[in-house]
Amino acid sequence: ARFGRREARKMDRFIQFAVVAAEEAVQHAYLPLDKVDRERVGVVMGTGIGGVETLFHETRTLLEKGPRVNPFLVPRMLADSGPGVIAIRLGLMGPNLAVVTACASSTNAVGEALHLIRRGDADVVLAGGAEAAITPIALAGMEVIGALSTRNEEPEKASRPFDARRDGFVMGEGAAFLVLESLEHAQRRDARILAEVVGYGSTCDAHHITAPAEDGAGAARCMRHALQSAKLQPQEIDYINAHGTSTPLNDKSETSAIKTVFGEAAYAIPVSSTKSMTGHLMGAAGALEAAICVQVLQDGMLPPTINYEFPDPACDLDYVPNQARRAEVRYAMSNSFGFGGHNATIILRRWDAG
Repeated sequence: ARFGRREARKMDRFIQFAVVAAEEAVQHAYLPLDKVDRERVGVVMGTGIGGVETLFHETRTLLEKGPRVNPFLVPRMLADSGPGVIAIRLGLMGPNLAVVTACASSTNAVGEALHLIRRGDADVVLAGGAEAAITPIALAGMEVIGALSTRNEEPEKASRPFDARRDGFVMGEGAAFLVLESLEHAQRRDARILAEVVGYGSTCDAHHITAPAEDGAGAARCMRHALQSAKLQPQEIDYINAHGTSTPLNDKSETSAIKTVFGEAAYAIPVSSTKSMTGHLMGAAGALEAAICVQVLQDGMLPPTINYEFPDPACDLDYVPNQARRAEVRYAMSNSFGFGGHNATIILRRWDAG
């Protein structure tokens, strides 16, 4: 086991997920922490809800047994305990931030990590997200506002982004982390560079606490900001990993936003939602989808949108329906949008040292 029983008792599951993913990312990057300046290694982590499981169980304890709750209740619950515990375990003394922008959280985390490195505040940043919200209280809260699919008789087909019969998302959980480095730092240690984060946009709809603007105006501005950050023209994007939650409002709004930004070129760009296969990891979704984009850039294989059976006239782009396919991808865009009107977009480039 990664954690002993006493150690695990101090951490909510979202923190445990985060620690494992961050440590595996460091191992995968062959980052020699004993040889780098740890004062210039940071952690930026997104989570939408934080320690909701802890809050649920300890509230029940309080009501049933009185105030003898877990003494680690508060640190288990706080969103910033995720990056804090990672830093403590790995001895990382650089910038340390928790980003909470609902389902945009970990895309914002990757983008803010990019800013830290571009500003010269850090050489390396572990950027990612974690969520562990499959609990009665979180499920009930999402269900009562109509966010979750009710296709319970066919759960494997419940997540169906952009399909005319979509009726809500399927909650997932987990964690994903990426190791971002300045080019100079990566080359100095002869790192195997997988991809480059080249653009980032962040906006707010300022429209409604849960519903996206129907025309996708805020999401469109976000994508445009990311393109400007990357110094790219819209037609240079080869693939879009959509937010694509499988809710009636989101998928229509995101499609409208993509058309606004890309015009007629939108119909030639493959757009897929990997949430059709992973479920919606909420605050961890963006980091996972950033990692998927890295894989797309490396392998040239577009992930499909599965369960796409009934076309929606309002969602008429190329959603890579049901089957993965090969493509030449140099630039990939990833969108994440969240309650509160939060929008985040990053752009990644296939690494080519030549």
